[in-house]
Amino acid sequence: MSSGHRDTAPLAGRGLRFAIAGIGLVGQRHAEAIVQVPDVCLCAIVDPSDAGKAAAQRLDVPWYDDLPSMIHSEQPDGIILSTPTKLHVEQGDACLAAGIPVLVEKPLADDLKAATIFVEQAEKADVALLVGHHRRHNPLIRKAYEYIQNGKIGAVRAVQATCWFYKPDVYFDVAPWRKQKGAGPISVNLVHDIDLMRHLCGEITSVQAQAAPSLRGYENEDVAAALLTFENGAIGTISVSDSIVAPWSWEMTAHEYPIYPTTSQSAYQIGGSHGALSIPDLTLWTHEEKRDWWTPISATSVLRDTSDPLINQMAHFAAVVRGDEAPLVSGREGLRSLAVVDAIQKSAKSGELVRLGDGHTENDPTNAVGRATNMKETKAKIAN
Repeated sequence: MSSGHRDTAPLAGRGLRFAIAGIGLVGQRHAEAIVQVPDVCLCAIVDPSDAGKAAAQRLDVPWYDDLPSMIHSEQPDGIILSTPTKLHVEQGDACLAAGIPVLVEKPLADDLKAATIFVEQAEKADVALLVGHHRRHNPLIRKAYEYIQNGKIGAVRAVQATCWFYKPDVYFDVAPWRKQKGAGPISVNLVHDIDLMRHLCGEITSVQAQAAPSLRGYENEDVAAALLTFENGAIGTISVSDSIVAPWSWEMTAHEYPIYPTTSQSAYQIGGSHGALSIPDLTLWTHEEKRDWWTPISATSVLRDTSDPLINQMAHFAAVVRGDEAPLVSGREGLRSLAVVDAIQKSAKSGELVRLGDGHTENDPTNAVGRATNMKETKAKIAN
């Protein structure tokens, strides 16, 4: 095994070999995506379960019950980690030690401090670390980003995001860890939406959140909401629940994954000084004559391409491994989104406003991510 940065020159002109650790629902989707990317093949599965072994046999690739053994035997060009979040840092470190680029499913880790060290190690070793916020690879998000950046709605002033759906009891029964503290919809689901809010509207500087305990009696929350302040002065509201029957979630509105029923609704509304944009239906709202609530307002459907974001993400990972592209969602980007989610959890627990630092000071432990600072602690320091 090698260590540190891998020279991409030997990769030119040959197919890439990717391995997947964790072949559950998401891992299977990654396996399906690999098949669709030219000059990339699946070379191994790492999953200690009987289901993992069966999946490897079905996919006709070698099976391993631990990551180090696979790395030693297969020497893959890239590794996709779709294992439980608590394993990401330990397994990611093994990939870094071998100098192998890694695509880690979201969230990056279950602990902000550990995630920060993980990202810093990847940067120091100069090994590509990508985070699986695949929604950024959706053509409709690319178009929304283009419209916002080009000033089609003017200055962004407000954002509203809804993430409501009902997970059946069996979802929790088959994996009891989902009932435990820290496995609620804030950490499991909201990180995707926060990542898109940051991507489309800019960095988040403070949050104030509330959460309600699970009505089903689980250890975690089942509904939460947060008020977000953006660096550019915009204000955002976001709410999430895995116990509300509703059509307003990315899964049901983006038509991205056939397993979810589709609706004609949207999950996000972004309001600007010259117009508003709803996502993912990509409707642009502007006044026909002048900006005046007494003048007619028109809706324009924004045209965009359609393609599978998971396949796009896998093709991008291959391009990064080859050295042809820089990561769209680097470890550092994933860390910034995780820092916001961590701040939401802290605020929901304390009831206080939590600020995220600018990341430019030496004593900021997250370095360019922002240090979540509880206002109560800040006041105490000032008083002392």
